[in-house]
Amino acid sequence: MASSLVIVYHRQPYEEHGEGGQIVLKENRSPNGIVPALKGFIGQVDRASWVAWKKSPAGKPVKFERRITVNDSYGSYEVVRLPLTPEQIEQFYHVVSKEALWPVLNSFPSLYSTENCQWSVFREVNRLFAEAACAEAAPGAVIWVHDYNLWLVPGFVRQMRPDVKIAFFHHTPFPAPDVFNILPWRDEILDSLLDCDLVGFHVPRYARNFAALVQSLRKTEGLVERKVYPELQATGTALSEPVTPVSINAGGRMIRIDAFPIGTHADLIRSTVQKSENLARVADIRREMAGQTVIVSIGRVDYAKGTREMLLAFERLLVRRPELHGRVRLLVTAVAAADGMRVYKRAQQNIEQLVGRINGHHGSLTWTPILLSTTPMPFEETLSYYRAADICWITPLRDGLNLVAKEFIAAHVNESGVLVLSEFAGAAVELRDAVLVNPYSLSQMDDAIDRALDMPRDEQRERMQRMDALISRYDISHWTRHVLELFAQLRAQ
Repeated sequence: MASSLVIVYHRQPYEEHGEGGQIVLKENRSPNGIVPALKGFIGQVDRASWVAWKKSPAGKPVKFERRITVNDSYGSYEVVRLPLTPEQIEQFYHVVSKEALWPVLNSFPSLYSTENCQWSVFREVNRLFAEAACAEAAPGAVIWVHDYNLWLVPGFVRQMRPDVKIAFFHHTPFPAPDVFNILPWRDEILDSLLDCDLVGFHVPRYARNFAALVQSLRKTEGLVERKVYPELQATGTALSEPVTPVSINAGGRMIRIDAFPIGTHADLIRSTVQKSENLARVADIRREMAGQTVIVSIGRVDYAKGTREMLLAFERLLVRRPELHGRVRLLVTAVAAADGMRVYKRAQQNIEQLVGRINGHHGSLTWTPILLSTTPMPFEETLSYYRAADICWITPLRDGLNLVAKEFIAAHVNESGVLVLSEFAGAAVELRDAVLVNPYSLSQMDDAIDRALDMPRDEQRERMQRMDALISRYDISHWTRHVLELFAQLRAQ
């Protein structure tokens, strides 16, 4: 039976666990995040399918079912698993996506490289995703494609199924035209995106960059804009925009453009962190850190995440304010990249060496300034650390949104606490009560952490309460309703 909604995303919508020699599919350990957010749409439509990839050795029979039916707490849906060879995965994901596209998306052109890229393999993988999506789609269905490594899918879908509606959502930043145009495949990518009926982004800046790209490379017949909602108008900050595009006409077609940041599951986070066993864990963490101000920073190894810059700022703090020795501790989770991600190996080495240097120079037998983990923490453990912490330090050099910032706020349940947040994270246009900082500025980073450490409790509580009210109003359910309304408008065209 064909589906009215087909979600196309490279990740599978579950986790695979080996039990008794068998592979068992389980729901994601964290019920919060991108995959659970997308699965929230399954129960909202008549029938849904999900297209993802799964590794399969070249030249050997596929050892898994290509198409399975999954029944979980989100409902019943089909999952189509594309068998990709290790060589295809290497080119599609590890090389083209991460060595060529990722640096451009995040506005790091100096790190961009096509030396090892085989664009033909990237194109072929996108075609396979498109074929699978088209085979699942009912007449007039919405095929919803996610993220930059599937940029070419809309173009193939439009050729194969002109009857369907195509939506695309960028979870990443989208750069200005002068940076995007570095890509030698810019025309092929843009042509594919212009085959969409709807192109979505987290914040207005990225939507405006996309519209500007269209205007720079194509003749356009019209651009419609509107004022940015007040909740997204962080005037005076790095990503602020007064207006945002809602549609553009190019090549005889009208493409809708949307800018609406994804929300977090605030109610789930609050109820989870307030379970008796988790409150006990929070108390344990606070006892372990007795007398110390606890700073947490949760992320993954990536030069765009600004972990190195944050660690250097913490090192300067210990030099500048020696009275904090033994009285402050930074807990850093920088999850290591999967095997084969060569581009991140150097970043991880730099982080580990820097932490070792800081601990060796400033620590003592009774106090370690930084605790570093490169393995992910379970969802409930992460929330316990958020709740136990006094400060959350999230200062990426570039980020599409950053859900960690919203998770920290929800986990504090209107308690005191301070969020230090980069102006270059998409969430900064919403979270104006955070201590916003330019992570490229040494003095601003120093001032921001000083301000967070010295902020009076009453001010902390007032800021957190205002941010908590905002993330509660614009939570994941609100985002889901917004997107479903857009899909209904597409079907009505």
